[in-house]
Amino acid sequence: MKLESADALLFDLGGVVIDIDFERAFAHWASCAGCDAALLRERFTQDEPYRRHEIGAIGIEEYLRSLRGSLGIELTHAQLLEGWNAIFIGEVPGIAELLARAARRLPLYAFTNTNPAHAAYWSVKFAETMKYFKKVFISSRIGLRKPDAEAFEFVVNQIGAPANRIVFFDDSAHNIEGARACGLQVVQVTSGSDVRNALAAMEL
Repeated sequence: MKLESADALLFDLGGVVIDIDFERAFAHWASCAGCDAALLRERFTQDEPYRRHEIGAIGIEEYLRSLRGSLGIELTHAQLLEGWNAIFIGEVPGIAELLARAARRLPLYAFTNTNPAHAAYWSVKFAETMKYFKKVFISSRIGLRKPDAEAFEFVVNQIGAPANRIVFFDDSAHNIEGARACGLQVVQVTSGSDVRNALAAMEL
């Protein structure tokens, strides 16, 4: 891993800081609907309403109506929302310690594709870890989402450092490629040791 020195670190949340598993949502919805979770897994897609929800173009009520239709199940708003928020497992083991250590040397930021309901959930549940970030850029608030170039350009401008002096951590290959194309240094997180190794390479 070859990384240059940096002025700021930028982290994705889901899969990097917070463990998530959509299987938990499918299991919850299937239990409520009395159907097979595999059927819901097959029907669920990150479709246009999903993307519009993540940039704040539609609210939770409209998205859940769309989700109810695409899944083909008649669940209440509360049942759908409970499953929607069930995807969060907990913090990635050891990440809080790594963030605390890195934050003593460099400003930390986060950039997440997420919606208001999820943001409201994790901002409270993981508040102790979120405190290490100087600012969290949330797609549904800024109206932009990864891996779009304009999203990274907006975040880089807000951080106020040159793109090549920002190291971006994400578990998605698409997001990594989008960030690299915008000039950021990148670390694709595929295992629990990737963040630790990258910080060690930067002597953080």
